[in-house]
Amino acid sequence: MFVILVYDVTDRKVAKALKVCRKYLTWIQNSVFEGDIGEANLKKLKLELKQVIDKETDSVIIYRFNSLNYSKREVIGIEKNEQKIIL
Repeated sequence: MFVILVYDVTDRKVAKALKVCRKYLTWIQNSVFEGDIGEANLKKLKLELKQVIDKETDSVIIYRFNSLNYSKREVIGIEKNEQKIIL
């Protein structure tokens, strides 16, 4: 499945959240990640993030897409982490 993950965490937790997310997804912009991920790895990602964040002050939102057939990605301005297709 394809996911988009965004987080809003306190300053002292940003580095930890970034490190966890980069293990599983592609960094797109500050606090925004996307990529293909299997169900097992998504579960691991969520478990690791739950250990990092404080549920009283932090927030993580995960958008899940089973198909990208009807989607389009458009960037206006600079692409901070350009996606490279490797075959």
